[in-house]
Amino acid sequence: MKKHILSLMAAVSLLTGCYDLDRTPYDQVSSEAMWQTADQCKQGLMGVYASLKEDDLFGKMFLIDVNSDVAAGYDQYEVLQLGTATSKTGFMNSKWQDGYNSIQRANLVIRNVADAPIEEGTKNQILGEAHFLRALVYFHLMDYFGGLPLYDESVDLEKDFNNLMNPRSSVEDTRAFIVKDLEKALECGLPEAWDSENYGRVTLTAVQALLGKVYLYAKEYDKAVEWLEKSTSGHELYSDYAGLFNLDGGHTSSEMIFSIVNLGGTGNSYGMPLCFYAGTRASYGSCWNNTVPSSTLIEMYEYKDGRPFDWDELFPGFTTSNDVKESVFRCTANSSATEIISMPEENRAKILQMYEDRDPRMQVTVILPYTTYQGWYSNKKTEMLFVVAKNEKGTITLSSANGFVYNNRGGWETYFWRKYVPEGDWDGAITDRSHTPVNFPIIRLADVYLMLAEAYNEQGNSTKAVEYINKVRERAGIALLNSGPDYLKAVTKDEIFQRIFKERAVEFANEGLRDSDLRRWQLSHTMLNREEYGFTGKRMFTRVFRENRDYLWPIPQDEIDMNSAIKQNPGW
Repeated sequence: MKKHILSLMAAVSLLTGCYDLDRTPYDQVSSEAMWQTADQCKQGLMGVYASLKEDDLFGKMFLIDVNSDVAAGYDQYEVLQLGTATSKTGFMNSKWQDGYNSIQRANLVIRNVADAPIEEGTKNQILGEAHFLRALVYFHLMDYFGGLPLYDESVDLEKDFNNLMNPRSSVEDTRAFIVKDLEKALECGLPEAWDSENYGRVTLTAVQALLGKVYLYAKEYDKAVEWLEKSTSGHELYSDYAGLFNLDGGHTSSEMIFSIVNLGGTGNSYGMPLCFYAGTRASYGSCWNNTVPSSTLIEMYEYKDGRPFDWDELFPGFTTSNDVKESVFRCTANSSATEIISMPEENRAKILQMYEDRDPRMQVTVILPYTTYQGWYSNKKTEMLFVVAKNEKGTITLSSANGFVYNNRGGWETYFWRKYVPEGDWDGAITDRSHTPVNFPIIRLADVYLMLAEAYNEQGNSTKAVEYINKVRERAGIALLNSGPDYLKAVTKDEIFQRIFKERAVEFANEGLRDSDLRRWQLSHTMLNREEYGFTGKRMFTRVFRENRDYLWPIPQDEIDMNSAIKQNPGW
């Protein structure tokens, strides 16, 4: 950690932010002169917000879904699903390093703003935001690494950067530190909402929601319910699920309790690489689909009337025969991949109708076979029909152009993400595939509702649990639980948990929450030791998750080498 904190000796030059969309560098200003006005203090705070975008802190958070049942991936984070990570794995080390850099930025703000000669109300709000942000990052790191070395604002980086030798605290002490930060934030006069000019800054309800989440993860369900219920004040589900992930405005709606603000367009390269890693070769900038939806995810989406989906009802033998899968999905293209020669039209019609009959979130989230996608080809918006095809000689064609999209960049035959991926160039809103201009949720109201359902279910309050699940289902446009047929029944604790299990999968796919859910439920080792297949039955890889090791990530070996007081996690 020390070698990364060294750069914070010039901390003022690191402070970039988005307050009033102003990212003015203070590289000409001494640290003594920095913290003298309200605007300077706010700019310092924006450096903490900006640090959340670091690739391996939250910037590529969505990629971590590959270590779950809802996604698969190659390159980038594939070592998670293959079980081949080590204590020197780059992105794991970077999460630790990026996290502690963010924490030290927050410490710098808290240390300096406390003594700044500015109006007390403004000072308290800035301090409240900084305490929340520090708690958020510590909680995020604790989720992956367990107990942590704890450093607060009493650490003076200009004097102590060579002496950061704290041992790891226990998980309980780390959690207590996080709770204390959030309790401090509660006392700082944060508003329930900011005006549009300050959208994205921490609110009172964000603090309450994170506190509730911390208690839920700690299995303190009474406290979880108390704080999660409070955090719903002033928020409502956005009416259009799709709008949450595109430019319709849902990403700035009151559903967002705390999100990372992203910008795009000419001169506004200030976003996250959602398109870059979740888009296809047909997406703006020609992207890499390092993460793709799993076949398991698609099978979890129910019919609108609540019936579970079963491929064999549509195509007998589908689940056991790759020949049936081939007959359903495989098309033939000419040798130059410019034209579809033949397509199983009857099967196509049946599949398209099935899509329309299913949970509407499926088509919002995933680009499905035989559906269209507004791609970007030859520098213009182009409608792509997604098919999988072989050419006339029987060779699989690997391309994505000239009016259709098929086969992903890794050679797998999989679905693609539609969620967070621009259609065309979003009318000029995206000019850089690494800066997708859609805000990324850390906590949104649907998450709070399903966390409340989980906490109430653990308390034995099935009525309240089902009530909150149904709020999410109603917005989605699917049948409510306990509203008629037996397949909608959810009465026992296990029945309700199974509903929460699936509802969180389909609601939050590609948002980076699923890996954490499976690990905290201690289900990863039972679900992630298996073969992964594409929708045509083609094997992709073998998943490996070691029960005695992989529930926590390894502490970076460099940190242990520098600080012998830090002990490694079991199995690493």
